[in-house]
Amino acid sequence: MAPRSAQWPRYLRVAPWLLFAGGLLWNGLDPANYWGDPMVAAAAVLAGALLPLRDTLAVAAANVTGILALSVYDDTAGTKGGYLELVNTVFAALLGVWVNRVVARHGRRLATMRSVAEAAQRAVLPAPPPRAGELSVAACYRAAQTEALIGGDAYAVQETPYGVRVLIADVRGKGLPAVETVSVLLGAFRENASRTADLVALADALEQALARESAHREEEARTEGFSTALLVEFTPGRDALRALSCGHPGPYLLDGAGGVRRLDAVDPGLPLGMGALGPARPAPDAWPFPAGHTLLLVTDGVTEARDAAGRFYDPVAGLASLGPFAGPQQALDALVRDVERWAGAPRGDDMAVLAVTRP
Repeated sequence: MAPRSAQWPRYLRVAPWLLFAGGLLWNGLDPANYWGDPMVAAAAVLAGALLPLRDTLAVAAANVTGILALSVYDDTAGTKGGYLELVNTVFAALLGVWVNRVVARHGRRLATMRSVAEAAQRAVLPAPPPRAGELSVAACYRAAQTEALIGGDAYAVQETPYGVRVLIADVRGKGLPAVETVSVLLGAFRENASRTADLVALADALEQALARESAHREEEARTEGFSTALLVEFTPGRDALRALSCGHPGPYLLDGAGGVRRLDAVDPGLPLGMGALGPARPAPDAWPFPAGHTLLLVTDGVTEARDAAGRFYDPVAGLASLGPFAGPQQALDALVRDVERWAGAPRGDDMAVLAVTRP
C-alpha cells in the first residue's frame, strides 16, 4: 500500500508543520497567555492522522523541543506553568503517535481485506485467454477502494461454432449475493454460448438461469435484483460484429489512428432479470469491425467515475487523447490509468474492462 502521505494533496501534508510554526510564533509573541498551544497540539494530532510514523515522530519531537526552547526564552522553565505546558505538549505528541498507529492498523486491515476480495473475485472471474480465434483479448478487474466487499462485475470470452462471443455484465449489489449471481451468470453463458445460435436466445437463456437462481431468495431480492449485460459476437472472416445490449453501457470502438466512438444500441433493452416487465428483446445491432480496430467493453465503474468536482469521466475524450494503441492490453492499461487519475482515491465502484482487437 502506498504511504499515506502520498495519498493526500501537498498542502495537507505540510499542514501539521504550518500549525506547529504558527503556534510556536504565537506563543513567542504572547508568552503569558499561551494562545498558540492549541495549534501546537493540533499539529501533533493532525500529523498522526495524515503522515507516516517517521514524520509524525518528527512533528512530535519538534513540538516538545520548540516548547522547551520557548520556556527557556520566556523564563517559565522550572515553574509550575512551564511544567504544565510541557506535559500538555508531550501528551498531544503521544496522542498523535497513537492516532497514527490506529489509522495505520486499520489501513493495513482494509488493504488485506481488499486483497482477499480481489483474490476471491479472480477465482470466480478468471482471466480470459489472450487469444480467441483470430482476436487478441485482454481484461482487468479493479475492486472499489472504499470497501472490501466483492463486487458484481463479470466478463467472459468463449469460442463457439458461431464465432467468438463475449459477455460483460454488472450485477446489482455487492458481497456474497452478487458473487452467487455472477457465478450463475457466467456458468449459464459458458453452457449456452456454444449451443445457442442467436444472441437474443442466448440472452433469454441467461435470464432464465438468473430467474431459477433467484427463486429461493427473499421477495426483495427477487423483485430488485437485476444485471445489466452486453453480448458481442465476432463472426470469423467478417469485418463486423453484432452486439446485444441488456441495459448496459455501449462499448467503445478504437481505430488504428487514435479515433474513438461509442457504439450505442438503437434499443438498449431491459437488464437481465427484468425481462417480464417489458416487450421482447430488440434485435442485435451490427457494426463494422475492421482489422486493426479494438473494442473496449466496460462496466459503470468507468462511465460513472467522478472527479473532485463531480464530473463524470468521458472515455471517448480520455481515450482519444491517449491513443493510438498497439493492442488490447495497451488500450486497457491506458484506460484504467486514466480513470484512476480522474477519480483519484478512494474510488467508489468496481471497474471491469474487456478489450478485443482484430489484429
